[in-house]
Amino acid sequence: MRTTNRVLMAAAASAMALALAACGSDDGGAKVPTAGGSSTSKASGSADGSGGGGELAAYIDGKRAFVKCLRENGIDAPDPDAKGQIDLGDNAALKKNPTYLKASQECAALNPPVPESLEKSFQPKLTPEQIKIRLDYAECMQKNGAPDFPEPGPDGYGSDTEWDQTSAGAKRATRTCAPIIGDPVDPGPGKG
Repeated sequence: MRTTNRVLMAAAASAMALALAACGSDDGGAKVPTAGGSSTSKASGSADGSGGGGELAAYIDGKRAFVKCLRENGIDAPDPDAKGQIDLGDNAALKKNPTYLKASQECAALNPPVPESLEKSFQPKLTPEQIKIRLDYAECMQKNGAPDFPEPGPDGYGSDTEWDQTSAGAKRATRTCAPIIGDPVDPGPGKG
């Protein structure tokens, strides 16, 4: 009976070891270290997960350094997500927190700006109706005094082209075209 128990225990231990080894196997993907220094998740190659994300990887590394600095200065900041975003919670409360204000000042140089090539990937995808509204608004602006107003791209987002927003024509066009995007031309009297 003792021999049977030992054989069963040895078989169970072997099965357990194999199962644990299978759970911990590496599938070849790159491990992403957290700001605390341990590897926990896999990196997506780019902002859209399509690979070739050297710029995204550098941005996330910069965000990790920023989080590490915040932690060293008394702020319990979470690791950045797969797009480098950090959810610090209630912004209004943070702006009143002297520890956060001091930490964010100390760590500001480590907080990288979002690279231009990644900014678009952070924007929500627009519906065809939203894209049409933006196209209509651009056309209205151009016809009503702001001929240099940028055309939105096929995704509905405009280019970073500068346009003269201070001219009389641009101000007139803005008032004329505001209803297209849902801005009231005349907000009317306040209540209260």
